[in-house]
Amino acid sequence: MTDAAPAPERDLGRMLAGLEPQLRPGTYVFARADTLPPGLRPVVTVAEDEGLTVVCTRDEAETAGLRHGFAAAWITLLVHSALDAVGLTGAVSAALAEAGLACNVVAGYHHDHLFVPTGQGERAVEVLHALSAGAAGSAG
Repeated sequence: MTDAAPAPERDLGRMLAGLEPQLRPGTYVFARADTLPPGLRPVVTVAEDEGLTVVCTRDEAETAGLRHGFAAAWITLLVHSALDAVGLTGAVSAALAEAGLACNVVAGYHHDHLFVPTGQGERAVEVLHALSAGAAGSAG
């Protein structure tokens, strides 16, 4: 099977200029489970030695009886970055850190996903738009 999508971007300047951050609705939480509860639709899972980390909506975690920690807003960077691209995570993390925003980054096949503290999603998107505009301006 082939992927009909355009080739992923590897150039840092073009990735930053094309970030297109999209704030998704809802509150997402990081929770731990021994196994995936039936009916739970996590947006991220990570198998660790200590158990399964799931990221899902707070409502789903509470319905499943999962204890959860970090509550977050979910931002998707619509730029199709290559999984082996260099610098995107560092540049995005540095910009958010400079603005005083914590960030957990998860790379998907097509896009990078950021989880920032709940209530800080709009501010994070503003920071990312500024980063993107600066990269676009320096490219021209």
